Amino acid sequence: MALAGPLASGAAAVPHGKPDKPDFTLTILHNNDGESKLLGVPGQEDFGGVARFATLVDKLRKQATSGKPGPGQAARRGVVLLSSGDNFLAGPEFTASLSKGVPFYDALALKAIGYDAIAIGNHEFDFGPDVLADFIESFGKNPPPFLSANLDVGDEPRLNQLARKGAIVASATVTERGEKIGVVGATTPALASISSPRRVKVLQNVAELIQAEVDRLTRRGIDKIILISHLQGLGEDRELVPLLQNVDVAIAGGGDELLASDTTPLVPGDAVSTDPATGQKLRYPLHLKDKAGVDVPVVTTAGDYKYVGRLVVNFDARGRVLSVDPASGPVRVSGVAPDAVAPDPKIQRTVVEPVSRFVEGMAANVVAQSEVALEGRREPGVRTQETNLGNLVADALLAAGRKNAAAYGVQPPDVALQNGGGIRNNTLIPAGPITELDTFAIAPFGNFVSVVPNVPRAQFKEILENAVSRLPAADGRFAQVAGFRFSYDPSGTAQVVDDDGTVLTPGSRIRSVVLDDGTVIVENGRVVPGPDLSVATNDFSARGGDQWPFRGLPFTTVGLTYQQALASYLTDDLGGRITAADYPEGGSGRITAVP
Repeated sequence: MALAGPLASGAAAVPHGKPDKPDFTLTILHNNDGESKLLGVPGQEDFGGVARFATLVDKLRKQATSGKPGPGQAARRGVVLLSSGDNFLAGPEFTASLSKGVPFYDALALKAIGYDAIAIGNHEFDFGPDVLADFIESFGKNPPPFLSANLDVGDEPRLNQLARKGAIVASATVTERGEKIGVVGATTPALASISSPRRVKVLQNVAELIQAEVDRLTRRGIDKIILISHLQGLGEDRELVPLLQNVDVAIAGGGDELLASDTTPLVPGDAVSTDPATGQKLRYPLHLKDKAGVDVPVVTTAGDYKYVGRLVVNFDARGRVLSVDPASGPVRVSGVAPDAVAPDPKIQRTVVEPVSRFVEGMAANVVAQSEVALEGRREPGVRTQETNLGNLVADALLAAGRKNAAAYGVQPPDVALQNGGGIRNNTLIPAGPITELDTFAIAPFGNFVSVVPNVPRAQFKEILENAVSRLPAADGRFAQVAGFRFSYDPSGTAQVVDDDGTVLTPGSRIRSVVLDDGTVIVENGRVVPGPDLSVATNDFSARGGDQWPFRGLPFTTVGLTYQQALASYLTDDLGGRITAADYPEGGSGRITAVP
């Protein structure tokens, strides 16, 4: 969804007039996009970390309900803790959970922190529905409700069983100090194209389904309702809130925006997000008008357990929002004075320390020996020319796509493409041992191996034209390839495409494309008619990242990240040995520049 206009922001709202005094003050503690950053903020070890996050949540809980009420607050005060999704993500830390098995470390931490409700985000499905089921079951017999009004899990047996038990629901009711608070969840309708929900139905009429849940709660006499959504950012909530009514507060997830005042202490390197329409800084909270013209406070936080969002809302006796307390805002998770908090000792012992040991073990775990130096530098390197490391990563994609295609009901790939920008180590790796942690340096993103079937040959040529369109400049769109070889003329016309992948200027650089089995796809710059191709790549590229002109072709993610594919290829397919014969320095002639 596109932004319809500027995002209003402010510290307080009085949408229904102001009675003599508030009846109930609710502190909503919230976060989103924790994404398995259990050990701390990458590169900022003194900030974040789930153990410090837990201590800060406990501190803010006590502040919310103890001592004298603040100015404008009610005598009756309550507090809830909510997550707006993406509670785990592929990477070294979540690999520790996958290696350990149920209960996952992430879930152990979140259980100890004590969430009242959790929205289901897109990354929860990155490893397929069964890993999400494992995650929820890691909470034990009484997990917090996992919420989404627009997901139908009936065709996934394990998730359906959890739904029957009330662990996966459209909405939930939390009772706090005698007050019933309704919480409704929603998940991005783009889920099927950016993750691996398999047989989960992703319903597109999000506003209608949310409103139905809100109406159901309202009929039960619940007059305080919070929406926790994971729609991929504030822009989506900006369009959603005006379609709803009787939602009192909306908490967005997926965009990693940081809303704050100029005086809010931030993690070093962070900055307050700006409104893309106006360039103005986004303050906490935003205020959006709903269908009835009522102001709705809308909040979100930056992820990685860097902040605890704190929204303090004053309600009247009829459940109407009177104001937002000016003390509201994100509270950073800090390990240094003046706002330092100590790690929660139980979570430090049961989660942080074993995950730290696991990651350290990755650095010591040799997964392969290379006879040859592997070229991963950007320029000259993976963003300008064929390299042996680029070939290795592309081969891993092709192997993973072929191995997993049947399990995910997709046509096995003929070829593979890896965008050079996704190879991130930016070093020449010397001959010798390759560790598991090296594979994360090479392939650090949570990008999943994906198969795009039925790519027309002419469109495949356009994708390759895009890959070479910026040469001789180094650009992340340059493709490392497997399953075929191609030649290009750098003096030919460079293709120009827009962000939707529409070709504005046709390219003439690609001269030949030949599959490994000898099938000719392009000859003398012309496409040879024939069957479509099935292409393995990563989901970033399949969605049109780097302007790759897939143009919305359906694709299926096949249950593992490109890092996992690389590690598996090294150990299983290559038997832990990278030979100079298979991966010579300078490449093996897969990509050739011709006059």
